[in-house]
Amino acid sequence: MQVTDAVAQVLVDLGASMVFGVVGSGNFHVTNALVARGARFVAARHECGAACMADGWARASGQVGLLTVHQGPGLTNAITGITEAAKSRTPLLVLAPDVAGSAVRSNFRIDVAALAASIGAVPERLHSPVSAAADAARAYRTAERERRTVVLAMPLDVQAAQCDPPVVGQVPPVRPCPPSASAATDLAEALLAARRPVFVAGRGARVGCARADLERLADACGALLATSATAKGLFRGNPWDLDVSGGFASPLAAELISGADLIVGWGASLNMWTMRHGRLIGPGARVAQVDDDASAIGAHRPVDLAVVGDTRESARAVLAALAGRTSGGYRSAQVRDRIAREVRWRDVPYDEEGTAAGSRPAPDGAASIGGTGHPPAPDGAAPGTDAAGQRIDARTLTIALDDLLPAERVVGIDSGNFMGYPSMFLSVPDERAFCFTQAYQAVGLGLASTIGAALAQPGRLPVAALGDGGLLMGVSEIETVARLGLPMVILVYDDEAYGAEVHHFGPDGHPLDTVTFPPADIAAIGRGFGCAGVTVRRLDDLDPVREWLAGPRDRPLLIDAKVTASSGSWWLEEAFRGH
Repeated sequence: MQVTDAVAQVLVDLGASMVFGVVGSGNFHVTNALVARGARFVAARHECGAACMADGWARASGQVGLLTVHQGPGLTNAITGITEAAKSRTPLLVLAPDVAGSAVRSNFRIDVAALAASIGAVPERLHSPVSAAADAARAYRTAERERRTVVLAMPLDVQAAQCDPPVVGQVPPVRPCPPSASAATDLAEALLAARRPVFVAGRGARVGCARADLERLADACGALLATSATAKGLFRGNPWDLDVSGGFASPLAAELISGADLIVGWGASLNMWTMRHGRLIGPGARVAQVDDDASAIGAHRPVDLAVVGDTRESARAVLAALAGRTSGGYRSAQVRDRIAREVRWRDVPYDEEGTAAGSRPAPDGAASIGGTGHPPAPDGAAPGTDAAGQRIDARTLTIALDDLLPAERVVGIDSGNFMGYPSMFLSVPDERAFCFTQAYQAVGLGLASTIGAALAQPGRLPVAALGDGGLLMGVSEIETVARLGLPMVILVYDDEAYGAEVHHFGPDGHPLDTVTFPPADIAAIGRGFGCAGVTVRRLDDLDPVREWLAGPRDRPLLIDAKVTASSGSWWLEEAFRGH
């Protein structure tokens, strides 16, 4: 049989069921061979979009994503999305055709292995027709077992050759790595001695399905529960859930985390974002880190206790080491009641930009975060808008949408000045419903990654939260949303600028012409692609959103939200100060 057929057979047999890509001559045959064997192919309009779709699908499904591209420019077009996946440890296999070994003068020749290695991906190759099936199997298993992004170079001459039908032997399943008994005992003793322990669960806990075991251990030692941004939703519904630790932490979450005397990272890197450059680690607090990758422990900050092991297996081992001993820890009726009242961002009062009232009151008993430094609204301004330009406060908008949109949703977040608003004010039902592609912090990936997540979670309403810059960067994939018939809400926070740069450089008097743009009718652009398009400048403008939600949802909805832009986001201000 032809090598392309053998490779496709191996990948489908190993579990490949969904393939994203843009097809050219170099990947035409292998893509059709995958489809012929039952895999579903989703065509993107740009290779970077295809890479992000495969990444988002893998995150939301927990399976290996598959990307197929053309040789040369097909791969380089996709490289930003592949970089995001590699830095996020997304299990992703990239089928990357390459020129024949003899084609030394081909204009398509690039060093595929060096390119893959430079972004943190694992380079693999079809070395010969005889080894091709085994090469493909090895690449897939590396992606699956090591949670790595693998770039499989597929020389055109090898692809076109004949080979015997593939015979790939069975490999025993890899068992999760348990911690050493002494490390589990040390952490158990530290938890018993702690008066205010806090667990921060990250990507390792998310992919390891460790929620139940971490909750049992937290119950035994009285720990409060938080997550990194990538694992948002992991403890949703638990009365001790503080939500996200780091720049997106609410004032109460930040207060309680910084008051901990022991912080335990479970599959979390405890980097500058999650720990706010160390400011969430209080004086005298001890730090423990649990990770199945020994090189990750202490990589971002010194730790007092290190446990090398799978998060779920480690939680079980530490619970066993407690031997029935328990501690009340950080938990009390008062703390539980405060979490119920104050931990959500929507329960924190704020000075509303552009309103006559000037502030949004907190519910009874909720603590205020104080003034935000935003200028007061001119007299007569409509609630939630700027009087001069009729612009809505992003917080007011997002809270209203959180109430309107069904609870069963999957939310994808692009990068930019706006990104904290949907991350903090839109709730998600669990960790599989939050697609946070920020490992590379590239603008323009959010729409495509939400498409992938939506296909992995078809029973949930997909919501792509984007800035105007990110939307226009990846605008071609709106056609993909419409073509696939996805009932997606595309929410655009439109400040007519690259807001992070405006608010970082503007206060120092730098010219901003390079990062600001004239108004664009983004709702009309959406309608041109086949969406229902609505422009929102005030809360009353959300009525068409209600109608769309109540209707058949037979086409996507694009919301062009003209948001206020008089001040920058506090999470980016903090990040810039940290740098």
